[in-house]
Amino acid sequence: MIYTEEELGVIRTLVADDQAVVRTGFVNLLGTQEDIEVVGEAEDGVQAVRIAAQTRPDLAVLDIRMPHKNGIEAAREILAASGSATKVLMLTTFGLDEYVYDALAAGAGGFLLKDATFPELLHAVRVVAAGDALLSPEITKRVISEFVHARASRLPAHSAGELTAREAEVLTLIARGLSNAEIAGRLTITDHTVKTHINRLFAKLELRDRAQAVIVAYEWGLVQVGGGAG
Repeated sequence: MIYTEEELGVIRTLVADDQAVVRTGFVNLLGTQEDIEVVGEAEDGVQAVRIAAQTRPDLAVLDIRMPHKNGIEAAREILAASGSATKVLMLTTFGLDEYVYDALAAGAGGFLLKDATFPELLHAVRVVAAGDALLSPEITKRVISEFVHARASRLPAHSAGELTAREAEVLTLIARGLSNAEIAGRLTITDHTVKTHINRLFAKLELRDRAQAVIVAYEWGLVQVGGGAG
């Protein structure tokens, strides 16, 4: 799904990475876009938290591995301080980074490999800033499925039986990477009805965002490795 400037407005973005070359490259690339404004740069997690508090960005792009305070710790603090108003996109070097699951569980909206192409970077920024989890790339599904069964859940304990059949169906489609509009089209219901189902299932399961919803769907077996429904 492509998000336009009219839909999102200007995305005020913070970029944090301890590698100056990577950080500068991302800043320069993002700066070429009319709908993206870089409002701060940080070289470690401590700086990222401080600058985020000062600038209140719409999106924080955080390297997972940074000195003094890693990206996951920084993400938790930034999300807590902003009431989750600031969205978080994590950067990682390896597709199966051991910290990716923790990042999603902490509330990150998605993650991106540092060697991503320019179009992939822009897509990730716009998707996560819009409040959707970056779930479409196969790498995200692979990482979640890799770690979700190997790690104890950090989420409140619930069961699929708490959801209605329709809510479980919506949860499955969220986990497969569909947007609200795509879910509405698939189920032949309105966008408003989709949002109502999502709000209800999030409340029942005490979920903060779509990334946590995906983790739950994998843990319950609603979605299997490779992206298919269970």
